[in-house]
Amino acid sequence: MNNDTRRTILGAVLFASLFMIWNQWLEYSGKTPMFSFGKKPAVTASAPASAQDAAASLPASSSSAPAQSTSASPALAAAPAVAGEKISVSTDVLKLTFNTTGASLVGAELLHFHEQSNMEMTAFKLLDSSTSLQYMVQTGLLGGNYPNHLTPMKLVTPERELAAGKNELQVRFESDPVGGVKLVKTYTLKRGSYAITVENDATNTGTAPVTAQLYNQLVRDNSKTPGSSTFYSTYTGPAFYSDEEKYQKTPFSDIEKGKATYQKSTNNGYVAMVQQFFATAWLPEAGKPRENYVRQQDGLYAAGQIFNLGSIAPGATSTNKTTLFVGPQQEQVMRQLSPNLEAVKDYGRLTIIARPLYWLLTQLNSILHNWGWSIMALVVLLKIAFYWFNHKAYSSMAKMRTLSPKLEELKKRYPDDKEKLQVETMRMYREEKINPLGGCLPMLIQMPVFFALYSALSSTVEMRGAPWIWWIKDLAAPDPYYILPILMTASSLLQVWLNPKPSDPTQAKLMWLMPLSFAFMFFFFPSGLVLYWVTNNLLSIAQQWSINRHLEKKK
Repeated sequence: MNNDTRRTILGAVLFASLFMIWNQWLEYSGKTPMFSFGKKPAVTASAPASAQDAAASLPASSSSAPAQSTSASPALAAAPAVAGEKISVSTDVLKLTFNTTGASLVGAELLHFHEQSNMEMTAFKLLDSSTSLQYMVQTGLLGGNYPNHLTPMKLVTPERELAAGKNELQVRFESDPVGGVKLVKTYTLKRGSYAITVENDATNTGTAPVTAQLYNQLVRDNSKTPGSSTFYSTYTGPAFYSDEEKYQKTPFSDIEKGKATYQKSTNNGYVAMVQQFFATAWLPEAGKPRENYVRQQDGLYAAGQIFNLGSIAPGATSTNKTTLFVGPQQEQVMRQLSPNLEAVKDYGRLTIIARPLYWLLTQLNSILHNWGWSIMALVVLLKIAFYWFNHKAYSSMAKMRTLSPKLEELKKRYPDDKEKLQVETMRMYREEKINPLGGCLPMLIQMPVFFALYSALSSTVEMRGAPWIWWIKDLAAPDPYYILPILMTASSLLQVWLNPKPSDPTQAKLMWLMPLSFAFMFFFFPSGLVLYWVTNNLLSIAQQWSINRHLEKKK
């Protein structure tokens, strides 16, 4: 096997391995693989056969609860006996929908973010209780036959909209006493904020002390995130954070198999439900003991926390106040809400590289005020940083290109003596000071940077709806006219033309087919990612062409 063959095969294997390793890494990290064609459809939730079935399925009382506390938990997927009324309230950034059954949050529209629905742009729905998506926020009491997320409740505050000049809107629900306990839920929304204060007041209306626990949970099905691509997806599912174990993803598949890994008992951290660009999260006060849990039932998955309210004397009230985040993954905003909440913006295993790249990108955007130009500027800076590596690689390839006629002469001289041909070829490489594999090393060095930048761009919510120029109105969406993917394919083919041509016609065809075989994926990638790659290709072509001309003048 001659060196042309080795180099061609190595290039093909390296290029293919790049995508295969990336695909496997996505799958390993709980993300949808690039070559996966969808998930299992969500299963429609059904009501349990009996109250006993309901009690057996859900959050069980905390293991740290007093011995006399018993779990009579509502079912995760249980339907109430009577459908509740849906009530909508809104601020300047959120439109929330509550169900009077349990005062659960069953809808959330982010008014500053939009999606296309029925050929028109509408506010992005993060939470929903439709047939296409089940994603809700629920709270309730454990430890007895107490009010929970299936208990009918009454709205007792009249305001439905944040009034002009006001900075706060309160939405309060009350239950009738159940098991001698009355539950009052108060949601406090603030102007310009995606953080909601949720206060649960449990009042003992009986004549004997009661012991209760409170659960806060996020409930979701495993359906694909609206707008996600077959070839491009990010992690969707629950996640926990604690000082002890740091950030832990708990994929739906692990919950199904009973293999979910997370910190069970802690007095810090949060629980979140994560998807591309957005998240919901319960953010309790630090120092407040809680037990984390996950569970699955009838196609729905829950991740939550349980708090002991202790013994409540007759006439007394026990209060639990927690912050609920429902919004975009904007690092600066999340960092101010809770320590390490920005970890829900999942960069994967290359966080140590991706996070500085994102920081640099934001700094460039603060100067250029356009995310598209900022991406291009970032590529320029990376090309400068890797100039020496790229120069060595392109110089090696340029020398190989000029050496090709001499290699052809050797093949004609030793057509039947492969061993002699190999010896003479290696001698020529030594004399010309050429490493036939020199073009591969820079690619290997830059590969982690490419993966990290891929993660940074794919998880940056600021790209969503961000325009670049003319036809590119959303850098997080595919190019509507496929101009960037076509430029990407053309530039990749031009790079092949600039590289030394293999002497074997089959190898030469393979070199031309490789960029074409992978180009189709870029038609489904977000415009921002393709813009990065096109810019990188064009700069690489310019550098390679310059080196080729320089070497030709020296001949």
